[in-house]
Amino acid sequence: MINILFSGNAGVFDGILSCMLSILKRTQTKEPFRFFVYTMDVTRIKPEYQAVSEAQIAFLNKIAKKYDPKNEVIRVDVTELYEREFGGCPNEQAYCSPYTLLRLFADIVEGMPDKLLYLDVDILFNRDITLLYNIDISGYEYAAARDHYGKYLINPNYINAGVLLLNMKEIRKTGLLAKARDLIKEKKLVFADQSAVYRSTTKKKMLPQRFNDQKFLHKHTVVRHFSKRLFYLPYPHTANVKQWKVSEIHRIFHYYVFDDILYEYIYLKKKFENEQIM
Repeated sequence: MINILFSGNAGVFDGILSCMLSILKRTQTKEPFRFFVYTMDVTRIKPEYQAVSEAQIAFLNKIAKKYDPKNEVIRVDVTELYEREFGGCPNEQAYCSPYTLLRLFADIVEGMPDKLLYLDVDILFNRDITLLYNIDISGYEYAAARDHYGKYLINPNYINAGVLLLNMKEIRKTGLLAKARDLIKEKKLVFADQSAVYRSTTKKKMLPQRFNDQKFLHKHTVVRHFSKRLFYLPYPHTANVKQWKVSEIHRIFHYYVFDDILYEYIYLKKKFENEQIM
């Protein structure tokens, strides 16, 4: 079983669907997938912070099972856990949404496996996921690639937490996520959960950039992470181009290798919307 973890609100449906499709369409393994989705309702912060719905999960589950009947998508509502641990904490209004903090609960949510791949939703797989998932992380808390900008601005080994191959057995032993949660509750951090994980790490395995490429797409790229990046032309500016903005993927990046994934995503998204109207 290959275990994947996403987190977010109802608005990340496009990301989960497209990322999940990229995994299913680019992977040859006979092993089934189990996709966990951590979610919560914190509309007290913003009206749009609604939990991923049961209908969204049911649709994702149906799609996953078309590729393999043993695949499953599991919704985990951590609202109560979040309010107890992080409600009103200094990082609740961080640079990104509070949903990025949910990955820090992986050691205290019941039923989580010993090996778990956390993925941000703005990711597409260009190659087989087993190239990443099958990496041996014995004796390490996790494996991660360097953050494209952080490795220059913060530390050469500063990691990007958008792709984390987690050794939950080791993490429970060292208390990595418990220490990260304490930091989140005590001090406002520039990059919130990412900085908390980095500061709490005992032993990590550094991965080549191809396992979390935040700027370029090469033939050897396994994971293309569509995070915010700096563009120099026609003038220096930042842009946050996500994979579900298909016309922008074509116009700005000139990527066409993902078209089989993205066109299926467009079809399925429309299908889901039509089902909700009926």
